[in-house]
Amino acid sequence: METFLIKAAQLILALVILVTVHEFGHYIFARIFGMRVDRFYLFFNPWFSIAKYDPRKGTVQLVAWTKKTRENNDKDAPVIETPKSLFTFKVGKPHPADPNAKPTWRDTIYGLGWLPLGGYCSIAGMIDETTDADKLSAEPQPWEFRAKKPWPRLMVMIAGVLLNFILAIIIYIGIAWHWGDKVIQFSSATEGLDYVEQLQKAGFKDGDIPLTVDGQSIDVKKDKVIWDMVQDGAEITVLRNHKDTISFTIPQGTLASLSNLDEKGMMDYRYPVIVKQISPGEGAAHSDLSAGDYILKVNNDTIPSFSEFGPTLAKYKGNDVTVTFRRNNKVHTTKCHINNDGKIGIMASSPAEIYPVEIVEYSFLESIPKGVSDGVDKLTMYVSSLKMLFTKQGAESVGGFGAIGDLYPNQWNWYAFWNITAFLSVILAFMNILPIPALDGGHVLFTLWEIITRRKPSEKFLEYAQMAGMAFLFLLLIYANGNDIYRFFFK
Repeated sequence: METFLIKAAQLILALVILVTVHEFGHYIFARIFGMRVDRFYLFFNPWFSIAKYDPRKGTVQLVAWTKKTRENNDKDAPVIETPKSLFTFKVGKPHPADPNAKPTWRDTIYGLGWLPLGGYCSIAGMIDETTDADKLSAEPQPWEFRAKKPWPRLMVMIAGVLLNFILAIIIYIGIAWHWGDKVIQFSSATEGLDYVEQLQKAGFKDGDIPLTVDGQSIDVKKDKVIWDMVQDGAEITVLRNHKDTISFTIPQGTLASLSNLDEKGMMDYRYPVIVKQISPGEGAAHSDLSAGDYILKVNNDTIPSFSEFGPTLAKYKGNDVTVTFRRNNKVHTTKCHINNDGKIGIMASSPAEIYPVEIVEYSFLESIPKGVSDGVDKLTMYVSSLKMLFTKQGAESVGGFGAIGDLYPNQWNWYAFWNITAFLSVILAFMNILPIPALDGGHVLFTLWEIITRRKPSEKFLEYAQMAGMAFLFLLLIYANGNDIYRFFFK
């Protein structure tokens, strides 16, 4: 129970930060362009709000709701909305609205909902999930979203995504400045490194441990050390097969052949397969494997590193195999089933959990390019991984709030919290810009259509598109969280 509460607290705090920043992006740009913001809510408030602040009335309401009635119960009479609450507090003098004045912050009701699935910034005259159809039938007012030109509307819709990505970069800058970066010296990686094809043609072999470049010992804490290694004409010394010292010169044209790769794409650490965690319901869970085991062989295939592990399992997918592993310096074997996706259901320890780690410290100025680079790298990695969603395994791996909450550690750890929150901010930014009605990207798509064709989609079309988008997102939400429930009870 304690573990659940710690994970839940971290998730809720992250949602508070991410949602507030996202909606504030819409809010501040709407204000910049002279639009009136009717409501600014953290979390959704169907039926009632936990708290609501109305600057015009100078009141704060706790457990607030709106009672809707019609005079004499006449169905044709206008709806009368009466605010209700369990507790109401006066926090200032009332400030009646001036219909001729420019919109101000006082025109916005600020609230806290009870359903932590997001939040919203309700801008007057904008067609979204908070739209009142009756208000849209009236003549557009100068301070309404729909009355503004396309470019201001486009900026308002992009603003939430933009602030989420900026937030991620700011967090990564803070992480680099406060905690520094963790690196593994090549000499500490006992299994060596894997190299791209271009570097193998240049003389490297998988498993080589780089020792020197141009006669200087390699220190990965130094900037651009990998670029120094791949320069045409560079003199390289490596340790091969754990015993042989080999020297060679990088041939001409190598650097040009690597022009489409960054440093992280050129080489990567090889590391042994050490079981970190076993997934319930998979083959490993029904074998003798446990956390900490060092996998040596699958059938008769030797597994020197994780690089060989996946391809070897793929050879035997759908079959039972004999896994040889080491535990407490003793060698054991066990039978294990490989599923049709070529998996046995383990999470392996990462290089940073296996090899000695050194800390790189950054000054504030040095942390800025580091934070920007980390933010861009995370976005690129996430976008490239989305193709997995269109596979059976990828669809089954989609998770909801349970899966997101499970990303956080069992004990409160600020380093892990900020790292995960920054990554979620990157994900939120990208997902919201997808061209799906009801998301920011849907509004952006329709606005770009208007800019290009000079034809504005009808309000009726936008209403139907919004409803279709909301239905799609609702079904996706049910599917993702249904996956969480299924995995919890049946795997």
